[in-house]
Amino acid sequence: MADKHVTGMTDREILALLGARLRALRKARKLKAGEVAELAGLNRGTVHRAEKGDNPTLLTVVRLLRVYGELARLEDFLAPPEISPMDWVRSRKGHDRG
Repeated sequence: MADKHVTGMTDREILALLGARLRALRKARKLKAGEVAELAGLNRGTVHRAEKGDNPTLLTVVRLLRVYGELARLEDFLAPPEISPMDWVRSRKGHDRG
């Protein structure tokens, strides 16, 4: 599954991969699920379910990434959309006149 590009994966496979990554982040920091749960304001079962890929909420993922110091992993998704040069020119029409 690791060599499969995410666009070719099923939803279930993506959630399983997400769970595995969350677990790896926790293990790399030598934290127990209970410790993470307390730091994230979650219960231990929620942490375990997220690590199993059991359809975690976005809020759960954000809280876990925050605990692991990995919120920057969301940067690409949350970055403001880039405006094309032509769209910028169009948006400026009428604004440059005094």
